[in-house]
Amino acid sequence: MSRLAQRAAWWVRDYAYAAVWQLRAAVDRTDPVPLEAGAGTPIVILPGVYETWRFLQPLIVALHARGHPVHVVALARRNGAPVAELAGLVAEELRERDLHDVVLVAHSKGGLVGKAAMLRRDAAGRIRGMVAVAAPFGGSRYARLMWGRTLRSLSPTDATIRALSHETAVNARIVSVYGRFDPHIPEGSMLPGAKNVELDTGGHFRILAHPRVMAEVAALAE
Repeated sequence: MSRLAQRAAWWVRDYAYAAVWQLRAAVDRTDPVPLEAGAGTPIVILPGVYETWRFLQPLIVALHARGHPVHVVALARRNGAPVAELAGLVAEELRERDLHDVVLVAHSKGGLVGKAAMLRRDAAGRIRGMVAVAAPFGGSRYARLMWGRTLRSLSPTDATIRALSHETAVNARIVSVYGRFDPHIPEGSMLPGAKNVELDTGGHFRILAHPRVMAEVAALAE
């Protein structure tokens, strides 16, 4: 299979996965409170832009089955608010729930929110580390072409993206997992100083279901 054909196939599978789980997330009524039970390291879920926690439900259920209490943070406007505002919400939730030594599990923009939270004085001491899946740490050049401020703020030239890229102190506590090809982030998700894990597949959404993601979370949390 040619490189172009392979990428096209990954693209189709990626959007098929996203369509199925966005639809399921829209109709699912699972109560997240029971997922907070468990004796393992607490996990805090940070979804991507316009996603709810239910989009990551397969991963969440698997983590809870391993004994981890999984906490969902209600991010403003389905993660459409500015990164700094969302990081503040994460810090507030950690404080109100009195969570310590947590592992953040983030998708896409959630990775930016997680890193911003790790840099905050009122949250840094409560976070062990983060596994970020397909996070636009360096931004995406496609963002400049998008409609709406929320998506355009993911451009490589955005002030928040640039500021976060210069903050490297917490990178060693981050695991960045990404595919060989990401249709949303052509620049990739490699983060200097972090543990970078490139999967031998492509996609922005369906790699959430890749077993290596669970393995990296387990390695950090267990």
